[in-house]
Amino acid sequence: MRPGQKRLGNRLKEIRARHNLTQQQLAERVGVTRKTINTVENAVFIPSTVLALKLAAALDSRVEDLFFLPSDADTA
Repeated sequence: MRPGQKRLGNRLKEIRARHNLTQQQLAERVGVTRKTINTVENAVFIPSTVLALKLAAALDSRVEDLFFLPSDADTA
């Protein structure tokens, strides 16, 4: 990560769990692999806009509910 660059935070795992979905089930709904869901949940991979929109739709959520920019205090 470059200096000054922020990570993208997410609540994907929490919201997925509220919907009683496994990573595999969510992956199938949006057309990706389970590993992709895992790497997004663990902030290893930042999803494309298309994938973020598909995830939000599959979880009946807004993209802003799933993803956020952490505040400076969160990244310190």
